[in-house]
Amino acid sequence: MTAHEDERDTDGRAPGVSRRTMLRGVTVGGLALPVLAACGSSSSGSESPSSGDSSSSGSTGGSSGGSSGSSASGTIPTKDVPVGGGTVIADQKVVVVQPTKGDFKAYTAICTHQGCTVGQVEGGDIVCPCHGSRFSIKDGAPVSGPAQAPLAAKKVSVSGGEITVA
Repeated sequence: MTAHEDERDTDGRAPGVSRRTMLRGVTVGGLALPVLAACGSSSSGSESPSSGDSSSSGSTGGSSGGSSGSSASGTIPTKDVPVGGGTVIADQKVVVVQPTKGDFKAYTAICTHQGCTVGQVEGGDIVCPCHGSRFSIKDGAPVSGPAQAPLAAKKVSVSGGEITVA
C-alpha cells in the first residue's frame, strides 16, 4: 500500500469529505454555470476593440446611462440619439430611439421575454442580448426572437435639444 492509499477511506475519498459535501459541490456548480453563462457578454461577436464612444452607423450600444449624457431626471440630448438608431439608458431602464429625423420615441428597456435589459439598438431594431429578441424602433413590436409582446411605450417630450422621458 502507498502512503496516499493509507489516507483514503475505504470508498476512495479523502478523509473528511462526505458524500453529502461532494453532492453539494456538484449541485452548486451545476446551478451556477447556466446563471453565469446568462450574465456573459452582450456583444454578438461584432464588437470592435475600439467600441468606446461610437455614434456612427446609426446605432449606439451604451449600457451605461452616464456615458450617454443622461441625467437622473430622465433627459438625454437629442444629439445622442441617431436617426434610425437609439440609445439605451440602462440605469433608467429606458431606450430612446429616433426612427425618422425629428421623431423621438422611448420604450421600456426591459425585454418582454424574460426581463433582461436590452443591450443596444442596431439596424433599426432594439436588441436584447439575453436570448436574441429584436424589437422595432418604430413601435416597439417584436421583430424576431422569443419575445411575443411589444416593449411598453414611454411618454417623450423634446425641448431645446433635450429629450425628456416620463
